[in-house]
Amino acid sequence: MLTVDNLGQVIRIVDEGELRALLREPEALASARLAFRALAEERIVQPAPIGMTIPGVDGEIHIKGAYLVGSPIYAFKFATSFPNNGGTDLPPGSGLFVVFDAKTGFPLALFFDNGYLTDLRTAAAGALAIDLLTPKLINKVAVLGTGVQARYQLRAAARVRRWSVTHAWGRSSTKVNKYCKEMERELDIPFMQAPSPEDAVRDADLLVTTTASRTPLVREEWLKSNATVVAMGSDAPDKQELSSGVLARADRIVVDHRGQCAALGELHHALEKRIFGEEKAIVELGQILTGRERARKPPELIVCDLTGVGAQDAAIAEAAWNIVSQDNPHSFQRGIPEGRNQR
Repeated sequence: MLTVDNLGQVIRIVDEGELRALLREPEALASARLAFRALAEERIVQPAPIGMTIPGVDGEIHIKGAYLVGSPIYAFKFATSFPNNGGTDLPPGSGLFVVFDAKTGFPLALFFDNGYLTDLRTAAAGALAIDLLTPKLINKVAVLGTGVQARYQLRAAARVRRWSVTHAWGRSSTKVNKYCKEMERELDIPFMQAPSPEDAVRDADLLVTTTASRTPLVREEWLKSNATVVAMGSDAPDKQELSSGVLARADRIVVDHRGQCAALGELHHALEKRIFGEEKAIVELGQILTGRERARKPPELIVCDLTGVGAQDAAIAEAAWNIVSQDNPHSFQRGIPEGRNQR
């Protein structure tokens, strides 16, 4: 960790390696609960996200941030995805966090996380959804995608649930095979390669989708009547992993932020096609966390649409800042609500 002086103010510069040593799934899960509770209780200042693309290289840039009322800091995250980096020595994703003093507005820290905190907080939201929405006993889990987020999601999920078998699908058979071997060894749960999305999805109690697909991969007739779908690949208007029929068939739709999902998520496509009316049950994840909305009434098909909100970035930045500023690995104590299956 380095420090620099700016008008008499110390700015801490923390690199990816240090952040990986300081924060893991438990801290991320605590920060997710903090973020979604603040959203539900309207204790937050959160601007709309900024997104743009760089033509010619398929580059994506996302800027999100927020202030959680009562926090000593506010934060903004810059995250990038440049898939064409595969032909270079650079990874496809990068980014950084800028942390500011909520009293003075002065910058306090730069977290050069290269996307780590974003990956961690995204997976934590998925795990929170799984903890709140799925039955205690799960047999089959299906995952679509074999990238970084497919790994983070199931690592975080394993913190709140255990299951019997995982069926994974991806466009590259070689990558799926590698993914299954790595994750089976890491989680001590059988992972099997599925030849198609349908084969992966059929009979799954839980489906986790982690792709950047622009065309639907999942059809409604493949899903069990009591399945839970956690989809986080759609974070831009042109992305879509689920057919709109999946949302039409769902008994309940859970979103991280209704307005944002209506503009960017799977919900966006369903609303655009007007496949259901105002009677559709659509609730926010934070409302379930705080008990304002019920969690699950079996048997029902639930779709959870996660686009990633600035509150998550502010909360995980606060978690990191509390540790970095005090040099104390146990300093993240503010506002951790009691939750089920926290480990």
